[in-house]
Amino acid sequence: MAVYINRQWCKGCGICVAFCPKKALSLDDAGKACHDPELCVECGMCEQYCPDLAVTVEKTARASKAGNGKEAA
Repeated sequence: MAVYINRQWCKGCGICVAFCPKKALSLDDAGKACHDPELCVECGMCEQYCPDLAVTVEKTARASKAGNGKEAA
């Protein structure tokens, strides 16, 4: 999954930051949410709890891999 943050919609409330189990989200100097893909475990909690719908989690090839390492059908 890929995490996208709409900075125009983000009000900097920090709810996504608080619910992220791996601390992959933080607030930047402008008070907007930002995402660290290296820490992200693709759980989708940020999208689920954002009250402003500013966070979108989309499936990517990485998330759709089957257990055998091949692309899922």
